[in-house]
This record gives sequence, structure tokens and C-alpha cells, in this order.
Amino acid sequence: MNFVSELAQIAAAAGAYADAARAAVRERVSLEAALDRKALDREQHLVHGLAWVATYAEALREVAEWARALEAKGAFGEVERLLAKLVAAEYSAQLAGGAPMTQVESIRPADFGVEAPAVTCSVSQQEKTRLVELLRDGRGRATLENTGLDSDLDLIRDQFRKFADLEVVPHAHGWHLRDELIPLEIVEHMGALGVFGLTIPEAYGGAGLGKMAMCVVSEELSRGYIGVGSLGTRSEIAAELILCGGTPAQKAHWLPKIASGEILPTAVFTEPDTGSDLASLKTRAAREGDAYVITGAKTWITHAARADLMTLLVRTDATSNDHRGLSMLLAEKPRGREGEPFPAPGMSGGEIAVLGYRGMKEYEIGFDGFRVPAVNLLGGEEGQGFKQLMATFESARIQTAARAVGVAQCALELGLQYALERKQFGQEIFHFPRVANKLAMIAAEITAARQITYFAARRKDSGKRCDLEAGMAKLLAARVAWAAADSALQIHGGNGFALEYPISRVLCDARILNIFEGAGEIQAQVIGRRLLEEGRN
Repeated sequence: MNFVSELAQIAAAAGAYADAARAAVRERVSLEAALDRKALDREQHLVHGLAWVATYAEALREVAEWARALEAKGAFGEVERLLAKLVAAEYSAQLAGGAPMTQVESIRPADFGVEAPAVTCSVSQQEKTRLVELLRDGRGRATLENTGLDSDLDLIRDQFRKFADLEVVPHAHGWHLRDELIPLEIVEHMGALGVFGLTIPEAYGGAGLGKMAMCVVSEELSRGYIGVGSLGTRSEIAAELILCGGTPAQKAHWLPKIASGEILPTAVFTEPDTGSDLASLKTRAAREGDAYVITGAKTWITHAARADLMTLLVRTDATSNDHRGLSMLLAEKPRGREGEPFPAPGMSGGEIAVLGYRGMKEYEIGFDGFRVPAVNLLGGEEGQGFKQLMATFESARIQTAARAVGVAQCALELGLQYALERKQFGQEIFHFPRVANKLAMIAAEITAARQITYFAARRKDSGKRCDLEAGMAKLLAARVAWAAADSALQIHGGNGFALEYPISRVLCDARILNIFEGAGEIQAQVIGRRLLEEGRN
């Protein structure tokens, strides 16, 4: 049996384990023919554990499929073989012995009461060392040589890698240390390159590309600096909202301006006491003549001061207390300036100081009599806001997974560079196995996260439902980014703890990925529930 066939068998065994775990959890959380909400809460560890097991299984399937496709083209070389083998060996061993959900929580076969999958693959120290030697030759970029992309996407990657290397990487750490906004010159250049209209149809001034292109661009920009990689997120969310739920007039008015970068949007959803429970938000929009008057408070609003347009989730039905009373407004605002972030009547607020993810800044906003023209009600019908927002989550989570892959790639390149430059006991620390093993595992996990992200993006581009796959990609990639940043900082030793070294910034930036666009626990709950609902009579 060749190795690609062995990979497929490992993936199949992981899938069978996930199916057995799902059946076991269903027995514990079902009441007659339906899922029991109280039981789902009581068995949260198992439900979330199922999400992780299924995510590992999906990642192994996608790595196996990636290997099969490369082999068919004669492109499955030594680097790819070692990356795939390390993923297969490590993830199958974790599934059998205990898969980490966080640093302090694991899920084991005994928790489900099912048999552990057999571990049939292992990687020797010599193989790990060889992999890192191959990574050294490309300074960590060998992981990008055969990602399975077509030639057009490879050209897009090259274009944005050059942009990031020339205009972002030399300045990113200074922006972070000075806690300043990304310069408008960078934003304008990104607009000229088409970042903000990447997936907007050509009829509205966009490039008309798919989510795969979005992934490649987001990954490369985030490798340079997550703030730059995230600038397009708000445009992606706003465009998706308008494309899916807007009136013809709203599409014609807003989408060309978003695509060109003429207007910068921001997403205004979260409230201080609601967090992920968006259906219970309280910010009120009362209709007065030809306008809505907004009262309430919002928080964790990224790039809010500089934004020209707010996609604002509000409660238009004062008698409701759930998602059915929510509506989405396209609320214009003037750009803020130094010392006056919100120079608009009925708006006030200030900056939230944060550890990382600083290039756009975070804000809290208070609304007291802020007016939005009624014509700016998304779709022209009240009560559709929650549904409209849910329609954007697949794309948002795929894009967040791509950002996480980019952050992990940055950590790999910084860790490898330091390991080659730093000498201890007469040699580069690169040669010490514990250093080499960290680099090898970072590279292998990047491969897994990248392939599951691309899988979700391909499903989205083909018009298939992909909320499960998008959630899995985001769940895994966020964890991979944090592990990569933490391991790369450890390679730096004490210097990694010094603010002057960029890896300190990357660690701070990586931490947010497991919180926004659905915290890891919320994401696992959504994935677990979807898995338990699938295939029910």
C-alpha cells in the first residue's frame, strides 16, 4: 500500500470514530425524536468533544484528499509527504489518546464510551528533522509550494505576498507598538488592488471572484499583519449582507462604493451584556416619520471611528424579546478624527484598549437619538435582521479561518528565522530536536488548517451549504494559530517576551482568533448540535 492510500485509511478510521461518538452522544441528549436542550447543556463536554473529534476527522480527510490530488498530478513530493504524515500521525494519536479542546480540556474515547481508533502511523525524529531542513531551504514557505490551488489563485497569492512583504511587514510592528491606525495610504492601495470588492459581482464594480480567492488574499495579508488582513472583513460582511438581503436600489448604491474602497464599513452588532447571544440585544430603533431613532449601546466595534457606514443590528419591534424583532440598518456616519472619534449627533463613545489586533482599534458606542433614514432599512422590511446576519456567517468564518492560517504562517516564518540566527552552545538552535519538532508541527498543522479552510471555501463557491465546514475550519485554524504563535515565541526564549520582537505581537494577535466570529465554545456548540441533528428521522 502506498502512503496516499494509507492516509485515506487513517482518515476513514477517524471518520468512523467520529460517527461512533456521534451515535453515543445522541443517546445521551435525545428525548424521543428530538434533541433535549437541557441534556445538551448537561452534556456540554461531550457535545463540544464531538465537535472537535469531527473537526479532526474532517481535517484528516481534506489532507488525504489534498495528497491524492497532488499524487495524481505527480506533485506529491517529499515536503508534502512529510507534512501529511506528521498531521496523520499526530491527529490520529490525539484522537486515540485524548484530543485537546483547550490547554486544560481533552476529549477521550472513554468519555463517549466507544472504542479508540487504531494508531497506524508514526513519524521518526529523523523524518521531523528532515522536514525542518526542507523548510529551512524556503524559510518556511515550502508549505505554500503545493497547496492545491490553480494557477490563477497562485498568481493572486504571489501578488499579495509581494504587497505584504513590501508595504506591510516592515511597518506592522511599529503600528502595533505605537497602537496606531493602519495608514490610509495602505488602505487606499488595498482598494486599488481590489481587496474590498474581491467577491462583489463585476456588475457592482467588484472583481467577481469566489471565497477561495478571498481565502488566499486574507491569508497573505494576515501573514503580513492581521490588522491589514482584517480590513477587508468589514467590507466582506457588509457586501454579503447587501447582496443577500438588500433591495435593488441598495445594491446599486452601496456595493460599488464598498468595492472601490470609497466607503469603509464597520459591523455594529455586539452589545455589552449580550455577547454571542445576539437574539437578546436591546438597542432600540423607533420609527419616527421617515427615519429610525436609535437608542442603546454597542461594543467591540472594529474600525468604528474611521468607518463611513455601519451595518447596525437593532430591535425595531419593542414588544419582541427574541430574534424576530431585529432589523438591520445601513447607517451612514462621518469619519472620526483625533480626539473626536464619533462627530455625529446622537453618537458618542471611546476606544477599548486591547492586547493585540490593534491596527483598526476597538470601540464602544452609545446611541442617544441617532437618526437613520428609513430607506436604509436593509431589504425594506422589518424583522429580517437576524436572518440576514446569519446568512453572512459562513463567509465570515471561512475568512476568519484564512486569517488564522496567515497568522500561523507568520509565526512559522518568524520562529524559523530566529532558530537559524540564534546560536547556543556553538550551533544554531535550529539543530536542537525540541526546536525542530516545534517548527515541524507548526508547519504540519498549518497544512491541516489550510486544507479544511479551502474545503469550506470550495463548498461555498459551489453554492452548497457549508456552515458546518466553515465552523470546523474556524475552530481548528484559530487553535492552530495560537499554538503556532506560542511555540514560535518559545523558540525565541526570553527574547520572545520582549516587545521589540515581532513574535510578541503575533502572540497577542493570535489570541483574538478563538474569540471573535464565534468564541471557541460557541463554535463547538454550533458544530456539535449540527452534527447531532444530521440524519435524524
